[in-house]
Amino acid sequence: MRLFYYVLFLFFLLIGCASKKEIVDKPIIFNDQRIQLTKEYLEQRYNLNQDTPTIEPKMIVLHWTAIPTLERSFNAFVSPTLPNWRPDIESVSGLNVSSHFLIDQNGTIYRLMPETTMARHVIGLNHCAIGVENVGGTEETPLTRKQLKANVWLVNYLATKYDIEYLIGHHEYTDFENHPLWLEVDDGYRTVKTDPGPDFMNKVRNSTKAFNFKPLPTK
Repeated sequence: MRLFYYVLFLFFLLIGCASKKEIVDKPIIFNDQRIQLTKEYLEQRYNLNQDTPTIEPKMIVLHWTAIPTLERSFNAFVSPTLPNWRPDIESVSGLNVSSHFLIDQNGTIYRLMPETTMARHVIGLNHCAIGVENVGGTEETPLTRKQLKANVWLVNYLATKYDIEYLIGHHEYTDFENHPLWLEVDDGYRTVKTDPGPDFMNKVRNSTKAFNFKPLPTK
């Protein structure tokens, strides 16, 4: 069945429905230091001892940056280590937050890092989740219709490429606390999230429901 959707997606690409959309590579720094910190995160937070910081994507997590511009959002992720304005999570790991994709307000999709390398963007689920950040999300810079369309396109792209089971918003991550995919070792390590919100998620889900993603687990 997933092969059918992949062929259908390629068909739409060929006839031009999605041909105007592309992914622009804009890599963050992923040097030896970040690789080592990522491997340490996998081991210390998830008890996963790996030679490489790779993941097998099972879900897509949508976010907003709450930062008004592309460059400032990118700069928040680019360094391997956490900036000094994130003391709330520094005690857990010095690894900087990151995401696989960053979508600008004009709908341009930027790939910040390989899709099968672990990014730190969601507690408990980084080992299996592709992260998609959207520039903005504040009252002054709300998410745009172009971003919504880009998210739908990107979810289609990723769901045809990987065996994606779940599509969630960052605000829904704690629904997985008792799920087999949840690996966070510290019951006290949680942060409250509101992004990208139910309205945005409902619109993306309605536009990608042909993939039959699994419903959120019940607590």
